[in-house]
Amino acid sequence: MYKILRGVACCQHAAVHSGVNNNHTALIFARTTQQLGRRLLGTAATGADEQVLSKRKFQPHHAIEPNEKPATQLPSQARVVICGGGITGASVAYHLALHGWGGETVLIEQDGVGGELPWSACGLAGRFEPSYTELKLAEYSIDLIKQLTARGLPTGWRQVGSLNLARNFDRMTSFHRMKSLAVAWGMNCEILTPEQCQQHCPLISLDGIEGGLWIPEDGVCDPHLVCHAFIAEAQRLGARIVEHCAVKKIHSEHGKVARVETTAGDVDCDYFVNCTGFWAREVGTLSKPVVKVPLKAVEHHYLHTKPIENLDPNTPFVRDFDGRIFFRECEGHILAGGYEREAKMVYEDGIIPLSQEARQYPPDWDHFHELLDALLQRVPSFRDASLDRLTNSLQVFSPDCKWILGEAPEIQNYYVAAGNKTMGVSASGGIGRVLTDLITKGSTYLDLHILDISRFLGLHNNRKFLRDRCKEAPGKHFEINYPFEEFQTGRNLRMSPIYPQLKEAGAVFGQSMGYERPNFFDLNDKQDEFGLPRFRIAQTRTFGKPPWFDHVASEYRACRERIGIADYSSFTKYDFWSKGNEVVELLQYLCSNDVDVAVGSIIHTGMQNPNGGYENDCSLARLSEHHYMMIAPTIQQTRSMCWIRKHTPQHLRAKVNVADVTSMYTAICILGPYSRILLSELTDTDLTPKSFPFFTYKELDVGLADGIRVLNITHTGELGYVLYIPNEYALHVYSRLHQAGQKYQIQHAGYYATRALRIEKFYAFWGQDLDTFTTPLECGRSWRVKFNKPIDFIGRSALLKQREEGVKRMYVQLLLNDHDHEVDMWCWGGEPIYRDGVYVGMTTTTGYGYTFEKQVCLGFVRNFDEHGHELAVSNEYVLSGHYEVEVAGVRFEAKVNLHSPNLPTKFPDREREAYHATRDKPDQADLLSFGNSSSSSGGDDANQTMTRH
Repeated sequence: MYKILRGVACCQHAAVHSGVNNNHTALIFARTTQQLGRRLLGTAATGADEQVLSKRKFQPHHAIEPNEKPATQLPSQARVVICGGGITGASVAYHLALHGWGGETVLIEQDGVGGELPWSACGLAGRFEPSYTELKLAEYSIDLIKQLTARGLPTGWRQVGSLNLARNFDRMTSFHRMKSLAVAWGMNCEILTPEQCQQHCPLISLDGIEGGLWIPEDGVCDPHLVCHAFIAEAQRLGARIVEHCAVKKIHSEHGKVARVETTAGDVDCDYFVNCTGFWAREVGTLSKPVVKVPLKAVEHHYLHTKPIENLDPNTPFVRDFDGRIFFRECEGHILAGGYEREAKMVYEDGIIPLSQEARQYPPDWDHFHELLDALLQRVPSFRDASLDRLTNSLQVFSPDCKWILGEAPEIQNYYVAAGNKTMGVSASGGIGRVLTDLITKGSTYLDLHILDISRFLGLHNNRKFLRDRCKEAPGKHFEINYPFEEFQTGRNLRMSPIYPQLKEAGAVFGQSMGYERPNFFDLNDKQDEFGLPRFRIAQTRTFGKPPWFDHVASEYRACRERIGIADYSSFTKYDFWSKGNEVVELLQYLCSNDVDVAVGSIIHTGMQNPNGGYENDCSLARLSEHHYMMIAPTIQQTRSMCWIRKHTPQHLRAKVNVADVTSMYTAICILGPYSRILLSELTDTDLTPKSFPFFTYKELDVGLADGIRVLNITHTGELGYVLYIPNEYALHVYSRLHQAGQKYQIQHAGYYATRALRIEKFYAFWGQDLDTFTTPLECGRSWRVKFNKPIDFIGRSALLKQREEGVKRMYVQLLLNDHDHEVDMWCWGGEPIYRDGVYVGMTTTTGYGYTFEKQVCLGFVRNFDEHGHELAVSNEYVLSGHYEVEVAGVRFEAKVNLHSPNLPTKFPDREREAYHATRDKPDQADLLSFGNSSSSSGGDDANQTMTRH
């Protein structure tokens, strides 16, 4: 019997013969917790206090007398109150103090700071993250830990490097992609052969190993020591730390944080930061309105061996991603763990105890055995090691397995930092810095939208949804990050009224903001064994030619040559209205384009931040003199409302109504050369270009339904219309369109086809090409910025300054030459761009151009001098270079475009050819001035409308 297995058997034997099963032990512990909690509250607690804390099972780690006050007196007033004394809260306190807010910052902790048990974290401080934002946060954290170590503070830091192993071709491809990205991201890494992997870690077996990725600057540390280093520095700089103090309620006034009620008294404050990690969701319920922090606790195991003789202290941190395991050397022994395919839920009743001890569940060997088998396969010598313990240290995960940061949508000045998975030490320093920036300056040095808490809806905080989704989420942590990867759980949640018809037509679905939308249509195998339409989830599962290529090609051709019909229902939809002209005043302030246009016009505009970056990119249809409809990307549904509410001037708050009508309308897009003819057959309204020109709006009767909002745009560059249909009419209108379109060979089109259309037409999209750091001048949309309109819109000063100084990066389209789409790896976004052999930028959105018959990449190009300093980018600079795009380590020559191309077509159309989304006209400077042609009275002047796009 191997020693480690003998240790497992001994643990199980002791549990069985003790006569106490896990459930009984948990019950006794729960009763003890409740009794101790009541004794601790004693006479010092009111009945209401006891009810609140009993429900939350509050139990300080060290018992204090009922009338004893915390060691540090809680002040009655502070600028910032941080709740949570773990490593993230400590980092926020440190960075606020570093900023000069130390004397106005209070950190409260229900237990003792740094209460995390020493065996409940892996201690990796690594850079291997799936996005630029997460990598840069981790990079800053590692550098900060090094600085603290250099200053003599104990952190346990050792730069041992991380060795990441691959067992298959796709994993190696992902490593090659990471290696390519490393140039852009400033990360030092190296692709290894199997033999080189073993040189870095002689312990491992090479059985099944294809290669690896070595990151030499990664390391390990002691999260407990790092947390106390942050606390010590924060205290030195004036921050106050109050232990054994639990938050009871967060009070708000006029939509902003006002006061925090605790067991040690109340604190008036301007900002509250929820850094409670494991308990963040429960703390979110202590305010009105409730702040929704979607997190769910799952079991997570760490295996500790007893000290191993001659174990090299510089053993790297090893991750066998395909085996779902990791291990490291820790004070002479091995610490190991991993991520099961399906996590095991805990606290199904939603009540989470606050003490660290109560978080320690009994180990579940049956659940851990798959990871143990993989560990022993990868390091056979561990079979001779003696087991010390297997700990079940519970962790919380968000529904998308990403961190949660930012200002809560429900209450202003309420910030959240949670969901750091098991990698809190890698994230903590960076999170502390960016939250401090947001609190003190309102912005930070990174685009955080992929981590922002506003990426969620209320549905994501539903306990049953979290229970379903978070079984799957932890396993994603070590899975290959394939393009367009989809979750299998939490599905069939938000569906348009035409969803059953789309499923019957062969739709294969993707999910965005909980919405099921067709990604493509496949007529094969669309029924189950009972002959009913099957629900199918889109999967790519390759970095090369995707399995849906031919399906999307057929849909693309239908949109270009006949008629495609697509479901746009997931798009964000808002209505703005007022009694007077206040709604125009508000939108003129929020938007960089001129919105005071003729009734029936459509305006494409950005909502810029003070730095000129895009907080939103949207279309506005002027329905009437004082009524607008906004259409924005799906992921903007929560985010846009937060931005609008926060930046509405005080004098307009009571006068302008803003309503989220996303769920009230089904959006159907018909696009293609016959779309006008088709719609004309179903309505009595004249749809000729003179009566209903491009980029305008009308309310139509369609079929037997009325009140259909129809926009003469498609967001793809193709002719067509988007019909916003009240839900009760949706099925009727869809059926009439589909039936009448049969003679034109109408065909369903999914998201992948419409995406391919817009990439070829050089259309930028928020969240993929545009973000909070991208300006209209950089992406060729300066003609949509009206600097001289009679209002000082948000971001105007920054954009004027940029116009004077010149842009430092420019949005381009690149067509790859000599790329064989059948055998070569595809571009999927994030590929480095080289000009004359020098790195100058990265791709953003990429795809196959079915008309170009080439890979098409959109991205940004910069201009660096020999010292690495950025210079202004001009058209001449861009067009004079020789370009290459590196795809998974292989460079392909590329042709660069600066303007939206006119694609060859059998159906030329003057309207379509006249409009270009990127750098529409050569004389853009003429379009930067505010004209006098705007009007709030009706009119169908097509030329006037075109200048507002």
